Amino acid sequence: MMTSIPNMDQLIQMALLEDVGDGDHSTLSCIPPTAIKTAKMVAKQEGIVCGMEVGERVFNFVNDSFYHTQQPMTIVLMKKDGDHVAKGNVLMTIEGSAAAILTAERTALNFMQRLSGIATQTHHMVQMLDGLHTRLLDTRKTTPNMRLLEKYAVKCGGGTNHRIGLYDMIMLKDNHIDFAGGIEAAIDRTHAYLKEKGKDLKIEIEIRNLDELEQVLAHGGVDRIMLDNFDTDTLREAVRRIDGKYETEASGGITEETLRSYAETGVDFISVGALTHHIKSMDISLVKK
Repeated sequence: MMTSIPNMDQLIQMALLEDVGDGDHSTLSCIPPTAIKTAKMVAKQEGIVCGMEVGERVFNFVNDSFYHTQQPMTIVLMKKDGDHVAKGNVLMTIEGSAAAILTAERTALNFMQRLSGIATQTHHMVQMLDGLHTRLLDTRKTTPNMRLLEKYAVKCGGGTNHRIGLYDMIMLKDNHIDFAGGIEAAIDRTHAYLKEKGKDLKIEIEIRNLDELEQVLAHGGVDRIMLDNFDTDTLREAVRRIDGKYETEASGGITEETLRSYAETGVDFISVGALTHHIKSMDISLVKK
């Protein structure tokens, strides 16, 4: 649930302060403060909607904190996050201060359009994996301060969250391994660190070729092996050698065109950074009801 995202209200406040500054002078100059109007938010294309609650909170926050109106907003959510919507579907209706509606409009749309775009693209790619056991993962390639919302959108689209940040999983990437002095040293130092700190975190290690895979298989001590920038033939061979002993993840340049062929190698997970950093926002608009 979006209500579990701890920094959402702070994000909304920061976004509004960035946009409104010392006042929405376009609205203040021509809209009477007592004017009451109704509006509706409409999907202009088919997709998976996400961000309904954050949109609602934006309107309420503007009404309560910027205009201090005596009349609360009346907002009716016609869809819920994760719903499939068609072009022309009404997502929500808003009744209240006309000035508050106009001031909140763009910020509410910015959140909802981006999150719905992520959910829609995720859903599209998850459908491409139909019939296979491979799950689609997001990455840390997210908009600064928007990570929890964007990962929430991935889940709404049917994807699976990878680690949230640097704190909830060990990821030994190529630079960690090189700086530590090799695969065995990196794994051993990690176990010593976790024991010292009393932490119980899963360990994933990135490998670049089959020789490195053999080193990991001989040494052990990890939970998941990331096979980075492998072609499908080499990936299939790697999955065969791992033989279910560890979770497997493919990563690196995997696109819509190649997603299915990578999944058909039998890999457990495929991570796609483009889910959150290279998406097209969904077309949604606010119109007078």
